Amino acid sequence: MNSSVSTPRWLGRQRIPHSGRAVGMVELMVVITIISMLITVIAPSYIRIQRKARAAAMVNDFRVFSSVFLAHAHEVGSWPAEAPAGVMPAEITSAELKRDNWSRVTAIGGKFDWEYNQVHNGTRYRAAIAITDTVGAPLLIDLNMFQEMDKALDDGNLATGNFILGFGNSPLLILEP
Repeated sequence: MNSSVSTPRWLGRQRIPHSGRAVGMVELMVVITIISMLITVIAPSYIRIQRKARAAAMVNDFRVFSSVFLAHAHEVGSWPAEAPAGVMPAEITSAELKRDNWSRVTAIGGKFDWEYNQVHNGTRYRAAIAITDTVGAPLLIDLNMFQEMDKALDDGNLATGNFILGFGNSPLLILEP
């Protein structure tokens, strides 16, 4: 006698075929649980890697832009005039820096802003580069990312040094206090 033969199931007057290879609800729940546990483990690592990549891109941009402004000040003898966020000061030529690189939205939102003789948090700075919140480019305020940037650019403390938080918690790289 064959014991693997299953008895047919009935729904009303119709016979429902019985398959021994069907995926049950328990198996499906186990798979969903495993996938959700993997996502729970992977998500923080992914966020951390993404934060570090954005911070590295921003550090690179700050270094490139600050070197252009410092070289310009050294050659000309003065800092360029104040310009709105995303607008390159007129004194900086396209040979020194491509305007598209300055005016694009940054990896953390906002746009670069040349700050000449401006006040941030009660202190006046002669020359600084900020990232400013604009209408078309809101700035992502992520203090952990700003901390990563400060470790690479300065002393690791957002309250001291040349890389600080300026007005509205916007990142500010001071070139001349």
